[in-house]
Amino acid sequence: MSRPESFRELMLVEDPGFADVMRCVFGIREHETEAYLTLLDAPDSTAKELADELDRDRSNVSRSLSTLREKGLVERRRKLLDGGGHVYCYAAEPLPAVRERLHEELDAWTEFVHGRIDDFGGPE
Repeated sequence: MSRPESFRELMLVEDPGFADVMRCVFGIREHETEAYLTLLDAPDSTAKELADELDRDRSNVSRSLSTLREKGLVERRRKLLDGGGHVYCYAAEPLPAVRERLHEELDAWTEFVHGRIDDFGGPE
């Protein structure tokens, strides 16, 4: 079976991993999840450093970082260089905060589904 991209697909996975849950809940792709997990171990990396670590093209990694920033999973910081100019460094949101967001999203979805179940067969 392919990687889960929806709650329905996630429910069919016998033993989903953390990355599977992240992809499903946050609506991100496998390479974006890999970038997030790599940044956990290498905070304050540049897009080039992350691309080298992931063995991917820098432009692809930059797109992944953009998506992760939009989802609130990565923070970008501007770092001044000694010789002048600047570079952007990226850091993953701390794992405890991401875990909490995952719990909140799944709880909200579960509450929504319970409401649908409770509404089924009601007055018409």
